[in-house]
Amino acid sequence: MAIDSIPPDLDGAGLRIGIVQSRFNAWAGEALLESCVDELRRLGVDDDDVTHVTVPGALEVPIALAKLAQAQDYDALIALGCVIRGDTHHFEVVATQSAAGISRVALDHGVPVANAVLTTDDETQARARVADKGREAARVAVEMANLVWSLEEGGEEEGAQ
Repeated sequence: MAIDSIPPDLDGAGLRIGIVQSRFNAWAGEALLESCVDELRRLGVDDDDVTHVTVPGALEVPIALAKLAQAQDYDALIALGCVIRGDTHHFEVVATQSAAGISRVALDHGVPVANAVLTTDDETQARARVADKGREAARVAVEMANLVWSLEEGGEEEGAQ
């Protein structure tokens, strides 16, 4: 039995990417954005094919992602931000609802969304993760955009037979 396997494809040439960045904990958002954009460029995504918007905080990220997804101009979206645990229950609400909203956008619109909204216990943890998480988000967005395209193309080819 031969298994049909689609290998990961990290070629970003020609892909259109939308980035939504939370301004809360701005230092983290800026560091995430810098490493994300650097990696997108390394993967071949052209700056002219990237749209970047900012929103006040992590809870606002999903609505901006949804509007970008509705435009149907993007092959993948990226969510950037940082929520640091405080002394109240608010951290759990923001972290949980932001993640749920981000996932919902991907599922509702069929557009891959790389979630790089960090949720950490403290600033030290966040600083240790921003560069890697930004790069990872870029790779996830490119790989998933290519995978979705491959799956859609494969389905069209089978349907045409």
